[in-house]
Amino acid sequence: MLKGLIAKIKGVLNRMGLIKNIRTVSDLKNIPITDDYYKLITMWLDLYKGYLAQDIDGMPFHRVEYNTIGQGTRKRRMNTLRMPKIASEEMARLVFNEKCTINISDERFSEEIKSVFEYNKFHKVFQDRLEYMFALGGIVPKVYAETDRAGQTRIQITYATADCFVPLSYSNDHISEGLFVNVTRKGKYWYTLLEWHQWEGQTYVIRNQLFRSDMENELGVLVSLDTLYPDLEDEVRIDGLSRPLFVYIKPNIANSFDLQSPLGISLFANAIDTVKALDIAFDSLIREFRLGKKRIIVPATAIKTVVDPQTGDLKRYFDATDEAYEAFNFDMADQQKIFDNSVELRVEEHTSAIQSLLDVFAMQIGFSPGAFSFDGQGVKTATEVVSENSKTFRSKNSHETVIEEALKDLITSIGEVAELYGLFDMPADFDVTVDFDDSIAEDRNANADFYLKLLQQGIITKAFALEKILALTEEQAAEMVEAVREETATDTPDVFDMFGQDGGQQGDEGGGGGGGD
Repeated sequence: MLKGLIAKIKGVLNRMGLIKNIRTVSDLKNIPITDDYYKLITMWLDLYKGYLAQDIDGMPFHRVEYNTIGQGTRKRRMNTLRMPKIASEEMARLVFNEKCTINISDERFSEEIKSVFEYNKFHKVFQDRLEYMFALGGIVPKVYAETDRAGQTRIQITYATADCFVPLSYSNDHISEGLFVNVTRKGKYWYTLLEWHQWEGQTYVIRNQLFRSDMENELGVLVSLDTLYPDLEDEVRIDGLSRPLFVYIKPNIANSFDLQSPLGISLFANAIDTVKALDIAFDSLIREFRLGKKRIIVPATAIKTVVDPQTGDLKRYFDATDEAYEAFNFDMADQQKIFDNSVELRVEEHTSAIQSLLDVFAMQIGFSPGAFSFDGQGVKTATEVVSENSKTFRSKNSHETVIEEALKDLITSIGEVAELYGLFDMPADFDVTVDFDDSIAEDRNANADFYLKLLQQGIITKAFALEKILALTEEQAAEMVEAVREETATDTPDVFDMFGQDGGQQGDEGGGGGGGD
């Protein structure tokens, strides 16, 4: 897909008259990308898939050439650990999973958003898409409304990976315009749908173009949208939007390849050399078993003979079905002897080397040493709880900061599309908080104890304590405090009173400070 993307974009921009004599993508005004960036995405994508023939410098990576005595130079595919896939999957699982909850201060709006998320299977799909984000450096959720055959209009959330999205303009690291590229094949033709999202003053304009080609990497000719998308309009103009209908999300990692670019980089972008070293070591381990298998050396006279069809001479050949035997011409004294030539396998040395490289790789991508372990058969991820002070937990929290802001923008876009189609109203003011799953942290209980102790000493309010412990909004925390107060209006003391609030600690009539709401 991506290998032909740049050429396609150049061609269509020339045809539209938006730019003259374009040579590279970076020639485009306000486009914060270069051709080299998309070459990097191609490399990251191939590594994520498990096979990279050669890197961006043209050097062999997983394609190995070797020389043989009888058949000359041959090629083979290197055995790989596929650590880019494993690392991206593990970080996505830690950051966002089914235990995460999204809290919205307005109860009615919260229910509407929850319904949209459930319809789009958001929690499951979003985790998968975050894996693509960590692998390729970015993901772009897009919001739109679609009416089904029964006439019911629903809000849809789709996702474009970094290789299918071209930013057109940005400001303060915020991408405000973009181009979505979708390639499909039908019959003998390749179809490319270009979906432009741009601003004309305060008006948000979406333009759609469909191109057809008989080659995958060619844009081809412009055809009617009815060819594949009969319900899609050539142009849609929308007024009243406060932000784009898409959200660009990237890992919280500084772009070390282009310091001026707002685009993200892969989780493993700065660990490519280690990935290669890991695969070389793993490939060597696999070949250790293949090349070091048991061999029994026998006299050449014991090997079968066949007739050479060219000369008619008898020749002795090794029987390919007898894997354990090899022929050898011995001295006269040893002609009738059989030798067992068993090679000692270096399994422990390989395993130790792979584990050391895994620890280096973990450090480079934001995991703690020991996060990945190799037992000689495959890679396993750490299942034990993670300390709040560990690098893994800090990296997890760092990525969550970016993702929480992106989710707030996504919810705003959903609300504006809902109002546009009259589905439901969005409140003028609301707060969004995300309670990420911190169960991997062994000291979450200690975190709760910390805020309860502050509450006991009268330093913070009950509502503030609930905000921090349960990741609630200010309004939700206040409502919970009031609900607890009503529920405990009987003689039974509430949970806060048990910790010394409103009348002192249990068993201490004169002590304890009070914490107000």
